Amino acid sequence: MTAYRLLLRLFIVLMIGGAAYLLYRAVSQYSLEEIIKSVQAISLARLITALGFAAASYLCLTGFDTLAVRYIGKRLAYRRIALTSFISLSIGHNVGVAALSSGAIRYRFYSRWGLSAGDVAKIVVFTGMTVCLGLTTLGGIGLLLYPADARSLTNLSRPAIQAVAIASLLFSALYLILSARIRTPFGYGKWKLELPSFRLAVGQILIGTLNFAFVAACLYQLVAATTDMNYLDIVAIYTTANAAAIISHVPGGIGVIEATVIYSLPGAAAIGAAIAFRVVYFLIPLTLGLPLFLISEHVLRKREGRKTPRGRTFPAGAPRERPSENF
Repeated sequence: MTAYRLLLRLFIVLMIGGAAYLLYRAVSQYSLEEIIKSVQAISLARLITALGFAAASYLCLTGFDTLAVRYIGKRLAYRRIALTSFISLSIGHNVGVAALSSGAIRYRFYSRWGLSAGDVAKIVVFTGMTVCLGLTTLGGIGLLLYPADARSLTNLSRPAIQAVAIASLLFSALYLILSARIRTPFGYGKWKLELPSFRLAVGQILIGTLNFAFVAACLYQLVAATTDMNYLDIVAIYTTANAAAIISHVPGGIGVIEATVIYSLPGAAAIGAAIAFRVVYFLIPLTLGLPLFLISEHVLRKREGRKTPRGRTFPAGAPRERPSENF
């Protein structure tokens, strides 16, 4: 094991421990009865609406991959992209280190349909940048309009939070400017990247921001069941929590997101909202993604077997016939 991997694992373990401690401190002041009541206070209508926003978010995430496939100059049926995106992200969101976990699943599917390891690496980088752009754009808007919640979480002054908000929005604006003006690839050795076209960059910002707006709306529906808060307040809280979860690499952001939400919202009701959000946005997609992954593996392997004549062997490294286009 390299020193880098050892340090990364140690960092993740420390972050998990820290998240668990914060969550314990936030929850321990309430009784089990209060926590159960806070979950039961969420109406069925609110829960169904939250599920709808979660579904809309995962639909947006398929757009991340669609734009990424366009970026690398390849053509692939949307049904394949959507299948790969949902399976990889429903699992990756829960496993943690999403760039690696979801990236491995993406490679598993995309390589069957003619994409190389380099293509998949570019897709992972492109979708990661789309996440960053969506988070900074929506977060910048939320922090600029409602800085109070970020102040309570970070102890930063109002001017400092406004500066962070403006810097976030300027980052997205700079990305657009550079995508319009720079066409020269950059990187090291054979690993070179180039900025997307201006049109694709606009698409990244729009769909990235829309995705996080849907996620925040999902959380808002669960919070609004018991707490009178503004939607943009929830935007500021969620983007802060999600940024902390991404930085920490804690699997699924578990503990980090909950602790941030509970610290930001008043009373035991926040615990019910945090628990319901974990179930709606993370666990339900996982229960769909895992069996879909197993079924897809079975179907694709079966079709690959049909394409390979019985008794025929392939030399190492030789390309096989591509699977049916009907999947």
